[in-house]
Amino acid sequence: MTHAYRWTCLPLLALLWSVPSLSATIEELQAQDRLSIDAGISPTEGAVARQKLALVVEIATDSWFSGGTRLTLPEVPGLVIMQTEQFASNASETRNSRTWVVQRWTLDVYPQRAGEFTSPPISAKVRVNADESGDVDGVLQSPATRFSASLPPGMEADQVWVAAPAFTASQNFDRELRGLRVGDAIERELRFEASDVMAMMLPEFTPGKHAGLGIYPSPPELENTSNRGTVRALRKQRVSYVVEQEGEYRLPAREFFWWDTSRKELQIVRLEEVILKAGSATGEGKATVDPARRRMLLTLGGGLLVLVAAILLTWKFFPRSLPAYLVGRFKLAQGKWQDWRSPALPAELNPGNNAGVRTASRPP
Repeated sequence: MTHAYRWTCLPLLALLWSVPSLSATIEELQAQDRLSIDAGISPTEGAVARQKLALVVEIATDSWFSGGTRLTLPEVPGLVIMQTEQFASNASETRNSRTWVVQRWTLDVYPQRAGEFTSPPISAKVRVNADESGDVDGVLQSPATRFSASLPPGMEADQVWVAAPAFTASQNFDRELRGLRVGDAIERELRFEASDVMAMMLPEFTPGKHAGLGIYPSPPELENTSNRGTVRALRKQRVSYVVEQEGEYRLPAREFFWWDTSRKELQIVRLEEVILKAGSATGEGKATVDPARRRMLLTLGGGLLVLVAAILLTWKFFPRSLPAYLVGRFKLAQGKWQDWRSPALPAELNPGNNAGVRTASRPP
């Protein structure tokens, strides 16, 4: 029995030994031209410092992705690399008579200075189906990408500019600037908005110093939004001014450089000069009423007038019966009034001595 068992198992072991292993790795799938990764940056020419560039990472397989893909971004001095979209765009292509499934990931790249740059490989953790081998996990490395960025024409390296297809700057105040007096406070709000740029890259506003005018800036508020690949940035900054001395104060105009990436030209965005005139606390100039408070007072006054009118109309058109004791007092008062206003008549001229008519005897 023992020898028969051995002679039966040997052919089975030999058969199993001759069958190739069904397991596969990510590296083997790449070597078999069944899995690939590539990367490229655009635009390839004419980029300037602080302009948004697109780094596209493309992962493809002739099977399908059986799990989520996760990218790991490198850190490069002078470069800001960000992933603003959480999902890749998916497509299918025909390559060498085979259908491939393609994932395209778009990363935002911002060169912070002029010069040559090399973006290191992007790591992508993937899971793909390898037929008989089932699902295979592994990490792919994209090729490094090289590109360059220059200074906008007319700009120096130590200057500040915004490189974007759209950029605006605006300011407004929380009250009227006329009729100020010592002790009044004013809040100034500045807004910087741009597309295809991050809020942290928008210009910072630094208020100047003015003797007799207290200046209290608040920390800026940064907001970034992304919609279908378009990034919009907003930077809000508030500055409070307190009038400490009477006089005239000039908040100077400010200019900000903007490189229009659509037209390839340098433009200037300007905030106009603001003039504040303040009188003494007890002088001729009076601070204007706050618009919100004015609206509140008008609303209360109008409501009071409506209430009084409603009471008068109700009393006139919808009279109500009075209590008996009030009716009696009213009639008594009415009789006394009639008696007071009627002239006294002699008895012979008023023989009936009518009620409600005051009588008086003629003196002898």
